[in-house]
Amino acid sequence: MDFSALLLLLSLLALTGTVSLRAAGSCPDRILGKERRQTCPRTCTADQDCGRKRQCLCDGQCGLSCVAPGRTCPWPLPQSDRSEARLLSPTHSFSALLEVRCKPGFTLPSGLDATIRRCQGDRQWSGDEPNCSESQSAVALTCPLPQEVTDTFSIEGASVAGTSIRYSCLSGAEIVGSSENFCQENQTWQYPHPICKKAFCQPPQEVERGYVVAIQKTEYEVGFDIHYLCKKNFLLDGPQKITCMSNGSWSAAPPHCRARCLIPAERSRVVIGGVKRWPFDVTDAMVPHGENVTFFCKHPWKQCSFGAAQICFDGKLRPPACYLGKPGTKRIQLNDIYLKEYCCFRKITTKVYYFTRKP
Repeated sequence: MDFSALLLLLSLLALTGTVSLRAAGSCPDRILGKERRQTCPRTCTADQDCGRKRQCLCDGQCGLSCVAPGRTCPWPLPQSDRSEARLLSPTHSFSALLEVRCKPGFTLPSGLDATIRRCQGDRQWSGDEPNCSESQSAVALTCPLPQEVTDTFSIEGASVAGTSIRYSCLSGAEIVGSSENFCQENQTWQYPHPICKKAFCQPPQEVERGYVVAIQKTEYEVGFDIHYLCKKNFLLDGPQKITCMSNGSWSAAPPHCRARCLIPAERSRVVIGGVKRWPFDVTDAMVPHGENVTFFCKHPWKQCSFGAAQICFDGKLRPPACYLGKPGTKRIQLNDIYLKEYCCFRKITTKVYYFTRKP
């Protein structure tokens, strides 16, 4: 029978007030010595065995006894800083029930946090005075983790007996051994602790038209940085710094040193960086790699020009197809009209010819 069922049964017993002789079959025989504080009244088998003010009632371990039903037990009980008491019956007379519950953080020697006491015929509460003692938290068994392990690995899970943990190298290196371990009941690990394989990077590639800035070694440890520089008039395209990673590779591919481009225009202006300029006004008449250069092309049949942009890529900058950078002519066919363009120093002169057939 669980605690709640027992409590209900005792509560019902208390509400009935007394136990009659007709229920004597359910009353145990007198047992002495179990409840050291109890004094048992005179035994009986019927009310006639008792005086005028007493009845033959079941008095717990005293069995059927001559009891005065109106007698009460001490109430309220003295205050305690470890437990609290409350009545479970309407009064504190014979057969009344009392619950004593330990306060949080305290328990009874039985491990429970509450007990039920009954008002006996000798006007005392049954059982010993409850002794609530401070709870003792069970100390979990653990497996040792040496400092060299915790300094090397990130560990997922607790090293408690009956549980597992997982290792991962703090440096990101490859694990040699089991990446999972089990803490046994005898506080030892099922497997030896793994190790982190030390990784190295091979010397980086050289860069054409540039330099590698680093101490020359046959191999480089994880975390080592390499720097790149380009020769004069070349632009670095890519990372300026790469780092040796834990997997033995560099953090990025080597960069490129890109060449400048000569502006392919001599007698016309171009737009560089949003500014219209003559090529001979630009240093060395060259632009760096990746620079946009806008050329001006004469519209084939309108008296206007339009811009066409090209990008410098590693020393190559081609003028757009519509642009003529040197004096000369170009014939353009528009149906039966043939246009002949002349590129001059400050303007483009267009002459129109009509043909009845192709010349």
